[in-house]
Amino acid sequence: MPDSGARPFGRVFMPGPTDVRPEVLAAMNRPMIGHRVREMEELIAHVQPRLRAVFRTERPVYISASSATGLMEGAVRNGARKRVLSLVNGAFSGRFFQIAKATGLAADAVEVAWGEPHTPDMLAEALRKGPYDAVTVVHSETSTGVLNPVRELTEAAHAAGDVVVLVDTVSSMAGAEFRTDEWGVDFVLTGSQKSLALPPGLAFGVAQQQILERARAKTDRGVYFDFLEFEKNIAGNQTPNTPAVSLLYALRAQLDLIEQEGMEARLARHRAMAERVWSWVDHMREERGVAMRVLAPAGYRSPTVSCITVPAGWSGPKLYAAVRERGFEIATGYGQLREQTFRIGHMGDHTVATVEELLDVLEVVLENG
Repeated sequence: MPDSGARPFGRVFMPGPTDVRPEVLAAMNRPMIGHRVREMEELIAHVQPRLRAVFRTERPVYISASSATGLMEGAVRNGARKRVLSLVNGAFSGRFFQIAKATGLAADAVEVAWGEPHTPDMLAEALRKGPYDAVTVVHSETSTGVLNPVRELTEAAHAAGDVVVLVDTVSSMAGAEFRTDEWGVDFVLTGSQKSLALPPGLAFGVAQQQILERARAKTDRGVYFDFLEFEKNIAGNQTPNTPAVSLLYALRAQLDLIEQEGMEARLARHRAMAERVWSWVDHMREERGVAMRVLAPAGYRSPTVSCITVPAGWSGPKLYAAVRERGFEIATGYGQLREQTFRIGHMGDHTVATVEELLDVLEVVLENG
């Protein structure tokens, strides 16, 4: 395996962190500036409208120097009152559930098998069983490649009364269709290192007014992820805490590139990459006799990450190692699926052409053992 520093762009197909364009990495090599000076305010003023275009929102987009897990905790601390219902169908939706319990709130889970989605009927039925005031859901479950129907789930939650929906879009934002305002999502968060194709270390979130109203009524919302502080600071193109200056330089460069491509074109490219992977899996099974399948059912597949079962004689770690020896990075299965699946992250700035290169390598590996 070549040294990671020498590996050319277009070889990393992990479901995060994904490949970052050289010019975006180079943008970080700029001098430090103070985080309360005019230059920082100008930088944030530049990225704000572009972030809003990605999130499809008119609300300000919070910028946090943290992983997305921080804003998952912030979502619960600011947005939930007493009792949380978590939709769990994989490792990261399970993390949201654990975070809800760790904050001291009452929390229950609606669990389905890893690889399955949640439906609005499931949610509506669960909400009838208790006085829940918040629902947590993962849009694209990175451990399984399942895409939950957030728009319909949000409608079901709001129909149940005063219930807010807190959504993790860590592996879907900027790669899968998501319309924050139009879908009525109360709080949405994401991280920098997946479909946004940035280095790890930044998280972004959008809170609707009802979340802020709930936050004002809480005395235990914490300090670092206090949404009222985020809201106050972003109004002046500031962050409540010291920002990751170098990462903000990269963010500016990448958002300019995303704007040049256009969101519709970006989403179409992700969809095309995903469909190519899915058709390849079907081809290998039906034409080559290599028994594998996409774990997520048709209609609920993420356009950014695919979880694929391994054929007989293989394991997730074994296939990962064989592909890595040839200079490409994929991922093993995650958690309880580590041995029996592998994952391809077709996200960020990859193209169908770079995906084809990976599939060629996978085909050689699988057919030659």
